[in-house]
Amino acid sequence: MSSMWVCASTQSFRVSNRASILQKHHQRCQCQAAAQQAVRTNFSSSHQHQQQQQLTLDLETANAAEQASMDEIAQIMAAKLEQQARLMPPDIDQTLGLDADSSLEWQNGSLSLEGDEEASASSPPAPQQVKPGSRKASKRGDKPRTKEIPFQDLPKVAIVGRPNVGKSALFNRITGSATAIVYDYPGVTRDRLYTRAYWGNTEFVVVDTGGLMGDASKLDADISAAAMHAISAEGLPEAIERQAAAGVAEADCIVLVMDGQTGLTATDQEIVSWLRRSHPNKPVMLAINKCENPQKADIQAADFWALGLEPIALSAISGSGTGELMEQLVHSLPPPKSEEHVPEGAEPLAVAIVGRPNVGKSSLLNSFVGRERSIVSSMSGTTRDAIDTDLVLPDGRAFKLIDTAGIRKRVAVSASKDGAEPLSVGRALAAIRRADLAVLVIDAVECTTSGHFAVTTQDFRLCEIIAAEGRACVIVVNKWDCIKDKSNKTMEEYRTDVLASMRPITWATVVFTSATTGQRVSKVLDAATEAGKEHVRRVSTATMNMVLQETLAWKSPPTGKGSQAKRGRIYYVTQAATRPPTFVFFVNDPKLFTDDYRRYVERQLRDNVGFAGTPVRMFWRGKVSTSPLGA
Repeated sequence: MSSMWVCASTQSFRVSNRASILQKHHQRCQCQAAAQQAVRTNFSSSHQHQQQQQLTLDLETANAAEQASMDEIAQIMAAKLEQQARLMPPDIDQTLGLDADSSLEWQNGSLSLEGDEEASASSPPAPQQVKPGSRKASKRGDKPRTKEIPFQDLPKVAIVGRPNVGKSALFNRITGSATAIVYDYPGVTRDRLYTRAYWGNTEFVVVDTGGLMGDASKLDADISAAAMHAISAEGLPEAIERQAAAGVAEADCIVLVMDGQTGLTATDQEIVSWLRRSHPNKPVMLAINKCENPQKADIQAADFWALGLEPIALSAISGSGTGELMEQLVHSLPPPKSEEHVPEGAEPLAVAIVGRPNVGKSSLLNSFVGRERSIVSSMSGTTRDAIDTDLVLPDGRAFKLIDTAGIRKRVAVSASKDGAEPLSVGRALAAIRRADLAVLVIDAVECTTSGHFAVTTQDFRLCEIIAAEGRACVIVVNKWDCIKDKSNKTMEEYRTDVLASMRPITWATVVFTSATTGQRVSKVLDAATEAGKEHVRRVSTATMNMVLQETLAWKSPPTGKGSQAKRGRIYYVTQAATRPPTFVFFVNDPKLFTDDYRRYVERQLRDNVGFAGTPVRMFWRGKVSTSPLGA
């Protein structure tokens, strides 16, 4: 019994001793883990401290570098400001609102004004006053954000010179556009071109003119043949000179362009003598073009001092030297005749006169304005540029008439030896896109065959372009006085034949005129006015749905094919836009409405609502499916 108790006691002692040993080992492990964690924590904190010190050092280095670069930029800006101060106009202080004691200084990355710091600190900043016609940015060619001054009230600058000296290139450089056609042979520019231009806060009109010469034989031998080809028609050289003389007569300042590579010629001296004799009181700026090399510019311009004018060497292609010309030009211009601005919404109706060559477009324009605005010649393709002419009738109606070059077939233009013709055609097509209405001129003599009227293929193509561009249209059948054996029914028969031949614009108004005699010319402008009103007309949704109900009552929508065919349904219609009038029809399925039924709806719309002389666009929108995805 005692031996059993001793064994049990020994076993319990061993168990308790083992438990105490395990507990001490566990405590020892916990202490080691805590010590290791403390070491890691100290190492991490020290590492983070080192990283923070390195980051602080990097930031200090970056700030020092940035400050050094800002100081360098300030020095560069100060040098540039000092250099540009010589080119600024005298009234720049008034424009910027600076006093005599004020100065500009670079501080903290921006320009600050010194001189009136106490006054600016005590009073709130005054709003910036913007003069009428001024603009925030003074880049060449940019349009001011304020309302425009009327065209006829702005001062005009005429660019003149002998052929092929770069007048049109300089015109495009000053206006910041590609309005004038530039090509490497003389006689390209024939009519006068007018375009707004800006330099600083000054707004003016630039006039591009044709080359001044009495005969192509006066030109150099290398360009004489090209000039004779360009102005081979009888009376065309005199007409070009009349256009140039008219531009000089109405100009307030003249820019005389000469060729710096060719040098001074006898023709240049004749032009200077003519300007001094005919316009002695108008300032003349002598621009020596084609001086692309700045090192040779002064040498090229040296010969022109003999004319008694200060030559300005420049390059219309690269733009070098044009700034000096514009600075002198702006100081010579008078102020606008009126500071009144064109009210918003009072833009004139833009009318593009288009057609095939030699159908009487320029004659029609001259008949509209009552003077020789465009050159008229028997030679086909006389007009090159798109010529804008403002016209205000006695009743207050305003038009912007755009005379364009004749548009031939694409194959004929591609095969033409005249390199400027593709550019002229491009200007004519662009005039259609920027106009509100197109006047399509047709030659009545060429289209008449055996007493019936049939338009040519090119006339049909032009009417397709007008319809595709969404422009209102008036068809003018010109040279009506040349049609013989006319009766009371001839005009109606021809009108029916014209509309039948021009299916894309059957909605257009047809006017029979004679540009040479002035017969019914005023009716063209009347028809253009009515078509322009319809082009921007808007009809209420209630009126449109009343017309739609009557249309559906006369003829129901078609039914689809198949055993499960359904009938088309039109829920309602609304007008979405104007220019041209655009309507959206909400239906159950657009595929159920055939082309015949859509044309029927358009005819009913025109018969009940109107829209004569303008295209109508209709969109058919189907019902949107609301079923969940995967259903």
